[in-house]
Amino acid sequence: MHSTRKAIWKNRIFQTLTILGWMIAGHILFSFFPTFSFKGHLVNLWEAIDSSILIYMAAGFIAQMIDGSLGMAYGVSATSFLMATGLSPAAASASVHASEIFTSGVSGLSHLTFGNVNKKLFRHLLLPGVIGAITGAYIVSSLEDYNYIIKPFVAAYTLYLGIRILSKVGAKMKKKRPIKRLGLLAGAGGFLDSIGGGGWGPIVSSTLIANGRSPVYTIGSVNLTEFFVSFASSLTFIFVMGFGHWQIILGLILGGVIAAPIAAFMVRKIPVKPMFIFVGTVIIIISLRTLLISLGVL
Repeated sequence: MHSTRKAIWKNRIFQTLTILGWMIAGHILFSFFPTFSFKGHLVNLWEAIDSSILIYMAAGFIAQMIDGSLGMAYGVSATSFLMATGLSPAAASASVHASEIFTSGVSGLSHLTFGNVNKKLFRHLLLPGVIGAITGAYIVSSLEDYNYIIKPFVAAYTLYLGIRILSKVGAKMKKKRPIKRLGLLAGAGGFLDSIGGGGWGPIVSSTLIANGRSPVYTIGSVNLTEFFVSFASSLTFIFVMGFGHWQIILGLILGGVIAAPIAAFMVRKIPVKPMFIFVGTVIIIISLRTLLISLGVL
């Protein structure tokens, strides 16, 4: 009983410090902008918003429901949806990475609140994932044809992982992989996420689940780490390239923020076996579609 109360208070303190940190960071950031100029940009942004933002909100909601419940596929889902509306791959990727800062932050905090986070796993994923994301974002900003080079390989890998996950339905779970392998996995996941416009969840979550880790704690821990990975990647993209499309970003953020706590709650209500089936099926479908598009078949 005492340990439970202690854990609750630790979570509350962590959440309070996180909120205060965001408030301080926002104050420092906006202090660099003149008040009149900032208000002017805010008015211009509001006037530029039209009904199409509802489409982007729907995209953000659906993508975050998938990502928050399964621990993967926000970037892949949102990017595919935006490209289907006619947006260019570069614009879609930039918009998704920017929105992921907010959606993954709310999702990660929600998972932490519901007790879905393995803090040891989170610590092992954090630094390598951030380093990989920064490296990938910096490299990709200098390579125009990166999608044609890397996406087929990422899609083939995640397709293989999806098949592996489905093959484990009804089978005895394997023992966990040694913890020393997580750093390399997180670094590769962060790097490929920046390179391919998505992939942190499919690569990291799929690998961990396929090798015997709990889907609930894997999804929660990977989602919390994704906030820091997305933040590092987005800052690198902004610093090197810059980006626009604020209406798309705003729509994705609003839809994702609404979905995040719902998805975090749902993940603990889904039985393990159906979760494996659903995760594996979603990965196979998305990966196969991405692979065929990358190869020019679709």
